[in-house]
Amino acid sequence: MTTSADTPFAPGSEPGTALVTGATGYIGGLLVPRLLDEGWTVRVLSRSEARVREHDWGARVDVVEGDVGEVQDVRRALDGVDVAYYLVHSMDGGGDLARRDRRLAEGFAAAAAVAGVDRIVYLGGLHPEGADLSVHLASRVEVGEVFLESPVPAAVLQAAVVLGDGSVSFDMLRYLTERLPVMVAPKWLRNRIQPIAVDDALHYLVGAARLPAEVNRSFDIGGPEVLTYEQMIQRFAAVNGLRRRVVLGVPVLTPWLASHWVGLVTPVPADVAKPLVGSLVHEVVRREHDLDELVGLPDGGLVAFDDAVRRAMRGTRPDHALRDVLTVTAATVASAGLGTLATQPDSRWYRSLDLPSWQPPKLAFPLVWTPLYLDIAATSIATLTRLEDEGRAEEAARYRRALWTNLVLNTGWSVAFWRVRRPALAAGEAVVLAASSADLARRAGAAGGRVRWALLPYAAWTAFAAVLSTAIARRNR
Repeated sequence: MTTSADTPFAPGSEPGTALVTGATGYIGGLLVPRLLDEGWTVRVLSRSEARVREHDWGARVDVVEGDVGEVQDVRRALDGVDVAYYLVHSMDGGGDLARRDRRLAEGFAAAAAVAGVDRIVYLGGLHPEGADLSVHLASRVEVGEVFLESPVPAAVLQAAVVLGDGSVSFDMLRYLTERLPVMVAPKWLRNRIQPIAVDDALHYLVGAARLPAEVNRSFDIGGPEVLTYEQMIQRFAAVNGLRRRVVLGVPVLTPWLASHWVGLVTPVPADVAKPLVGSLVHEVVRREHDLDELVGLPDGGLVAFDDAVRRAMRGTRPDHALRDVLTVTAATVASAGLGTLATQPDSRWYRSLDLPSWQPPKLAFPLVWTPLYLDIAATSIATLTRLEDEGRAEEAARYRRALWTNLVLNTGWSVAFWRVRRPALAAGEAVVLAASSADLARRAGAAGGRVRWALLPYAAWTAFAAVLSTAIARRNR
């Protein structure tokens, strides 16, 4: 069946009731208001009604509180529904999670058949035919097949990278580009990809709800351009006024290693990055454009890559991670360097001091301080990045001030003890440094994340240093 872009839907097809699962996710949260604007009555299945009500559209939908894994909840949600959107999947599709996704899809399809649902719409992943797919991508393909084999007509839409603020695949592209002027990349970053603007993906999803009843198949969706991931990086940089990125190819970088690298460099956790990276191993390009014929193109046509990036970046907070890496690293290195230059353990004055018996040997200090300085830099970078990614700008500013103060105190102790040679002054400085270090560790802990306790060794060592400095001052009055 073919219709024009002006009359894209089947004659007589009127909006009815649509169920959206995954409505609090990125795509689902954008799809619901589009369906409402098209005249659909929207019902949402969610584990938390409160989370649904937080959205701007929350008061306009019917909420069934429940779990897609519970048969009774799914049956309640599907009662009286015309079209059901299935936007649920595990980001890590390995092992038990792949089996879980299949079981959930089978249960949903069976319940939809019993409820007399007219159509299921599912958003899966674009993939090449006959390829040895990653576990995650294979799982998404399998879920689509479950729906196509069910008694309910299904439209399985298959997309690659979705370009929009909040899309995990877009976030990965954005942060890799913004944070890495130079990057090491596997050769499969030169595979071809057909990204799609989120507005175009939503257009296809809304249109798929009103396909003729006889349509039961998968559809490839994508934007107007086919690019490699490396080209996407360079185009993103150009659109946002960044210098051209240097991409150094390496022959071997497994998806597992690459996902952990992404998790380290970007806010995207490694377990979420793993399926995204696994998808990039394949070339993902549209093989057909049949849905264009059935639902029509969006007004103005499909959005080009550069325009999609511009739309996605509107209103986003600037990313300061690269700045934080440079400034924190420079400040920590400067503090360590100046402290080292001030230190004179072989001076006659130091050898003349009366030191306590529990004074550590000279060799202990560089062995302890080197990893501590690395800890300060790495933890501070991670903490500032997390705070800024979460929009906690004032907390980030306070942490940054606390860090600069701490590093000045750190260097100041070395100067007061070794250069000014006033143990009493150095002892007072050490006490203030210990208090500052404890405060810095507290702030890192309050920020949360995997490194929230990483500064505790630094705080403990500076507390020990304060006790030691005080003992030396008392013995050498």
